[in-house]
Amino acid sequence: MSFESPQRDYVAVTYNEKDRPFTQYPDKLARYLSSRYELAAGSRILDLGCGRGEFLRGFIQCGLSGYGVDQSLIAKAICPEAEILQSDLENEPLPYRDDSFDVIYSKSVLEHFYYPEKLVREIYRVLKPGGLVITMVPDWEAVYQTFYEDYTHRTPFTVASLRDIFLIHGYDDVKVEKFRQLPFLWSFPWLNPLCSLVAFIAPRSLRPYSKLVRFSQEIMLLASAYKPDNALRGEK
Repeated sequence: MSFESPQRDYVAVTYNEKDRPFTQYPDKLARYLSSRYELAAGSRILDLGCGRGEFLRGFIQCGLSGYGVDQSLIAKAICPEAEILQSDLENEPLPYRDDSFDVIYSKSVLEHFYYPEKLVREIYRVLKPGGLVITMVPDWEAVYQTFYEDYTHRTPFTVASLRDIFLIHGYDDVKVEKFRQLPFLWSFPWLNPLCSLVAFIAPRSLRPYSKLVRFSQEIMLLASAYKPDNALRGEK
């Protein structure tokens, strides 16, 4: 007699509201990125691996036309106005036509794939010529001790590897930087050395109790890149 255990929804389990309550951070990040990259109102943005939908909601509040795709449909609860599609991003092509989106955003997604280059190619396909991709992943140099605490993490990234995966697949103007998830730093970047000091001297045991300690130590990589304008003609 065999027994197959039921597989539960990854987003529902790992991002349940009790353990990870909703905060204002996604709205703040969406506003920051919209301003920094001058995302025009009405632009079509795809949140790739949109999870619970907090970041997609933030972009919609900034005036963008929101779309989301994920293995889960939980995002529909807080983004009823957005088109949310369910898809196995690891094994299926993105369920969109070529040249569909002005912007594609993902946060903490690429590192979950054995072959992230497949997804990078799909992003290229569904971006409009001249379209922008914004990607955030954990910085391996900063989080290598805890990276595999999430058993679904597959591919770690450094500044060099994240830059190269976009360059190799035909993107232009690729930029990658280390990025701390502390909103006050976005307005006052000269305080980054202070956070570097906190990251160095503070014990990891303080992370659950101090956002300053946690997000000084848990650095992300922020990448941006463009699909060439001439890509519609098959040129690079």
